[in-house]
Amino acid sequence: HRGKYLKKFSRQWKFGFTPRKMKSAGNGKFVSKKLRGQVGLLFTNRTKEEVNEWFTKYTEMDYARAGNKATFTVSLEPGPLEQFPHSMEPQLRQLGLPTALQRGVVTLLSDHEVCKEGDVLTPEQARVLKLFGYEMAEFKVTIKYMWDAQSGRLQQMGDELPESASESEEESEEEDDG
Repeated sequence: HRGKYLKKFSRQWKFGFTPRKMKSAGNGKFVSKKLRGQVGLLFTNRTKEEVNEWFTKYTEMDYARAGNKATFTVSLEPGPLEQFPHSMEPQLRQLGLPTALQRGVVTLLSDHEVCKEGDVLTPEQARVLKLFGYEMAEFKVTIKYMWDAQSGRLQQMGDELPESASESEEESEEEDDG
């Protein structure tokens, strides 16, 4: 699902993880300890400023997942839901929508509040929001660390790390300026 966003900027940025690239990053043990969770590596010869500017500006709207907070209230009004085939009516009902087939058309029988702003979304609410095209999440990439080829150190973005390259951080996005 999130892969479509990675494809969008992979045309401009070359992503990858190979032993050769890891070795070229110098002391790979510091890098590998940061590879936890949903992270990636970026190898580039572009400047730190170029990378930061591009990723700071890059954002895409996306469908919220279960556990996300609703960013606005969504209420559905009664009436035909012609965007759905008749075969989806049972699924919509299973998701908590008051629906029925009327003359072969899926119809919402009464007002239905899908979520209120600030609600923590259930899997059912997240599915309904996606089916109706409501995007409440934002996809973005945060650069957390940079390998400085000249100093041979892994640096947390915005901070100068000590020679030990701070091994306590849990996630990373890695950039190589060399």
